[in-house]
Amino acid sequence: MKRLKHSIRLRFTLIFIGLTAAVIICLWGANTWWLEGFYMQEKIKDLEQAYAQVDTLLLEEQEAGRDIAEQFQILDEMRRSGRHSSLEENTLIKLIRELNEKSNITILIMDSANGTLLSSERRGDYLSERFLRSILGQDERPLQIVSQTEAYTIQKSFDPRNKSFYLECWGFLSDDVTSFIMSMPVASVRESVELSNRFLAYVGIIALAGGSILIYFTTKMVISPILSLTELSERMSNLDFDAHYTGNASDEIGVLGHSMNFLSDRLKETVGELKTANLKLQKDIEEKTQIDEMRKEFIANVSHELKTPIALIQGYAEGLTEGMAEDPESRDYYCEVIMDEANKMNQMVKKLLTLSALESGNDAPVMERFDLTELIRGVLSSAQLMIEQNGVTVEFLQREPCFVWADEFKIEEVVTNYLNNALNHVQGKRQIRIAIEPSQSEVRVTVFNTGNPIPDEDLPNLWTKFYKVDKARTRSYGGSGIGLSIVKAIMDSHQKRCGVENMEDGVEFWFTLERV
Repeated sequence: MKRLKHSIRLRFTLIFIGLTAAVIICLWGANTWWLEGFYMQEKIKDLEQAYAQVDTLLLEEQEAGRDIAEQFQILDEMRRSGRHSSLEENTLIKLIRELNEKSNITILIMDSANGTLLSSERRGDYLSERFLRSILGQDERPLQIVSQTEAYTIQKSFDPRNKSFYLECWGFLSDDVTSFIMSMPVASVRESVELSNRFLAYVGIIALAGGSILIYFTTKMVISPILSLTELSERMSNLDFDAHYTGNASDEIGVLGHSMNFLSDRLKETVGELKTANLKLQKDIEEKTQIDEMRKEFIANVSHELKTPIALIQGYAEGLTEGMAEDPESRDYYCEVIMDEANKMNQMVKKLLTLSALESGNDAPVMERFDLTELIRGVLSSAQLMIEQNGVTVEFLQREPCFVWADEFKIEEVVTNYLNNALNHVQGKRQIRIAIEPSQSEVRVTVFNTGNPIPDEDLPNLWTKFYKVDKARTRSYGGSGIGLSIVKAIMDSHQKRCGVENMEDGVEFWFTLERV
């Protein structure tokens, strides 16, 4: 598998680094630009809520008919004398204590007539002074008003005593008699931001480095099955469909792997079907080519075979027309030649029609049980005159009946063709031997004639139409080269075998039949 130029594993790692760095930068920017403002807004909300709570409780006390100033004076006297009072459980006092404990808000409540009523500090002089300076506008310290309404003002000030910043809320409550001032220290947010940013940078670098290493190695679990699928696809592209995804995950990659396995199996089947179809198509093309060649060869052979008898018939007919045979004996000779050649043409056409019917399957054999011995004796009896004219000795020693299962008429034609072929090629001792060799399920019939052997290179071609080993000799006895082709077609229609073998002193043709 070739090395990937841009690995998904590397991309995952770079994406993680980029996202983590972006998050750290965003946090750093948020701390730098917005944290201080957010912090101040939250502190201002605390002061505003504290004002609303104090004002609401004060109105409730007044509506209940309780004099707040008198309660606070009694409480102050009892505190000084060390005695306990139920006023310690006053709701407003509890609220002021909670605000001081939770939000670090110091509150001073004053009455315009009686002066200081309540303070969350033991010494409220400083807050009282701060209130007077603020209300009279005599404060010399730098102030920054951050919020202002008709009832109160919230300002940011600096206390030189402890060098700290404070948020102060001063004004009048809803009864327009009771005044207040609330003070809340605010930390140096900018310094905290810088410290937080430094800490964030250190933690971010460590997290970025550790996370990058972790994501680089953990992505191997994701990348490994993808690499397996890549290898599988490459093998499939090379038509290797035995490769399969072996993972057992049930996630998207597992589904993809099993889909590729299914695709591989389907492609294997399809390619196999295509190869089979291609072989069949190739075979059909070869058969068509062979048929075209056979057709051309057949036309050429038929034309060649018919050319000689047609020329003879035409020549002798012209001789008769021109009066070359005036005497009866010459006319009879001319007519005999014409009739003989016409008969040869007729026999060849009949054989061609028979062969065509056999090869096309239109002349199917009619199977029946008959005595093969009796059939051969009948063929020999019909050819006795031809045997005697050729001076040939025919030997057939079979006496017992031999029953076979075949088409009797067609088998008679096979035996006749073999016998005629033997008569036309017998030489030497001029002997022909016909024998029946029965076996358990078949019968082998042989027809032997003495004479010259057939060249080995011609043996496979003897069953081809119009093939002649010795053309001059074949022409002399009127052979057309079709007889053995008919024999082969008849035996093929019976799904049996036929053949020829060169013997020591001659040639033997044979065929087999089903024994009954």
